[in-house]
Amino acid sequence: MTEVKLFSGTNSRYLSEKIADYYGLPLGKASIQRFSDGEMQPNILESVRGSYVFFLQSTFSPSDNLMELLLMIDAAKRASAGYITAVMPYFGYARQDRKDKPRVAIGAKLVANILQAAGANRVMTMDFHADQIQGFFDIPVDHLKGEAIFIPYLEQLEIPNMLFAAPDVGGVKRARSYAKYFQTELVICDKVRKKANEVADMTVIGDVKGRDVILVDDLVDTAGTLCRAAKTIMEQGATSVRAICTHPVLSGNAYKNIQNSLLEELIVSDTLPIKNTSKKIKQLSVSRLFARAIRYTHENRSISSLFVDENSSNLFNAPS
Repeated sequence: MTEVKLFSGTNSRYLSEKIADYYGLPLGKASIQRFSDGEMQPNILESVRGSYVFFLQSTFSPSDNLMELLLMIDAAKRASAGYITAVMPYFGYARQDRKDKPRVAIGAKLVANILQAAGANRVMTMDFHADQIQGFFDIPVDHLKGEAIFIPYLEQLEIPNMLFAAPDVGGVKRARSYAKYFQTELVICDKVRKKANEVADMTVIGDVKGRDVILVDDLVDTAGTLCRAAKTIMEQGATSVRAICTHPVLSGNAYKNIQNSLLEELIVSDTLPIKNTSKKIKQLSVSRLFARAIRYTHENRSISSLFVDENSSNLFNAPS
C-alpha cells in the first residue's frame, strides 16, 4: 500500500502531534524559513514521491497559517507526491459563504479555489459554518461532525431535562440533529444584529421553563451571542444553560464575557488552541476522530461510521 506521510503546520502542531500519535506515525520532517520581511518558505525534509501526504493545519488568524498550508501543498506537488490532502480542522473564512450585501467577497469560495490551485487533491475538515460550502470545491471534501465527540460527553452528564437551542436561525439544522438524537425538543433564539459581533436584540421562540438548555453552534468568537442567549433563556425560566461550540475562536473580550455570563459550561473542541484557561470552558479533543478519518481515507474505506446518528451511540466502539 502507498506510504502515508503526515506533516504539521507551525501553529497546529499541538493538535497534529496528537493525531499522529493516534495514527501511529511520527510527523514528517519539514522546516519553515522566514525572511526578515516575514515572507516564509516551507521545505519538506524527506521524500514524498508517490506518497499519500496529509498536511495538518487549521487556518485561523493570522492569515500566515493559510499561506503556510498553501506553500506546503505546492512544495509536495512539485516533489511528486502521489495524493495530497489538506486536513483543516478549522476552515478559516467560512463565515464569508455568501454575498449578503453589495460589493463583498465570498471568502470561503476564494479559499476553496486557491487550495485546489495549490495542488490539494482532497480536503478534510470539521463543522463548516454552512454545509453548502462543500459545493465550493471541485475535489472531494470529508466534512466531519463535532457531534462525534460532543454527544458521548453529553451522554455521560446524564442531564435530566435536556433541551437544545439554536443561538440563531442559521444554526437550526445543527441543533436539530442533537435534539433528534436525544429525542427532545428544540427552541430557537432569534437575534437582531446592528453590526458584526454585536447583538442588538434577542427573542426565544419556544418554552424553556424548568429545562436544562444546551446551545449548539459551530464556533464561538467574542461569545456575545452565546452570553446574550444564555441570559435571555434564564430570564425565561430555564434551570441551566450550557453551550457546545466546535471551534473556540475566542477573540476580543470572549474569555471575560464567558466568565461573567450565566453559562454553566462552554464545551469546545481543540480544532483551535485555547489561549487562556477558564473554569467554565471544557475542551474535548478531535485527534482520534481525525486519525481514523485519515486512515480510512488512505485505505479507501467509507467514513460513514465516523458519524453519530440516532441509531448509534459512541463511534469509538466502532472497529478501527
